[in-house]
Amino acid sequence: MKPAKFDYILAESVDQVVDALDKGGGETIVLAGGQTLMPMLAMRLARPAVVVDINKVAELPGIAVAGDELVIKPCPRQAEALASTLVQRRLPLLAKAIAFVGHQQTRNRGTVGGSLSHADPASEIPLAALALDASVSLRSVTGTRRVLLKDYFLGPMMTARADNEVLLAVHFPLNSGPIGTGFHEVSERRGDFAVVAAAAVIGLDGAGICDAATLAIGGAHGTPRRIGALEDRLRGRKIDAGAIRSALPVIADALQPGGDQHADAAYRLRVANVLAERALLDALAEAVASMI
Repeated sequence: MKPAKFDYILAESVDQVVDALDKGGGETIVLAGGQTLMPMLAMRLARPAVVVDINKVAELPGIAVAGDELVIKPCPRQAEALASTLVQRRLPLLAKAIAFVGHQQTRNRGTVGGSLSHADPASEIPLAALALDASVSLRSVTGTRRVLLKDYFLGPMMTARADNEVLLAVHFPLNSGPIGTGFHEVSERRGDFAVVAAAAVIGLDGAGICDAATLAIGGAHGTPRRIGALEDRLRGRKIDAGAIRSALPVIADALQPGGDQHADAAYRLRVANVLAERALLDALAEAVASMI
């Protein structure tokens, strides 16, 4: 199929982007990498009146450390983020997640910001960003606001970003102490969206006590989901494989998996437990190794 007719704006500034969104009445959409938007346009699942291309906006590329955060603007490609020394060293979990996204060709065009704007509940980048306590800056004609990802995902492909806002940056807080990370997923084929995925972070203090614990599950709920009860069980104590295993049953209380042609709810819940254990064990092993 071919897209429905729309007007095209090649924006040259952020002000031009937010002005177009503000005047669009919810019928204007932003184009960054286009790896999700273009198929949706072709299948007429999206029928915007106006498409605003932000790739020529000078302020929107860039990956840089700013204070105690690593900031990724909306236009760097996923391949650029994956190859970035800053991401590999300071956000290894994000690098692990991006490696599962699509294929080289799609990563060459897709963007980190675009994945967060689309917010597919089975997408790897939103899951990793949630596990890393990231936040997003959203800009409209009235100004910029910051939203934590725990408040950003509202439902399948639904976010707190208003129709007149553009995602301006993704902010990842940087850890100062030794941490380990783990990322696992099951998909029908390598490069497909995850049927279920798990992202984990473990931090240890000088005495080997767990002072940071994060687990997020994707593909088994309407949004990427943090498992707060499990995190609480691990923090403040020395942990090992047994402690991790004993905390896993609380995962079932935090998820409401659906069933579809790829997997039923029971399968998703079972796999979520298996992948969570693997991700947490990987994260613990890395955290221990970083202290040596």
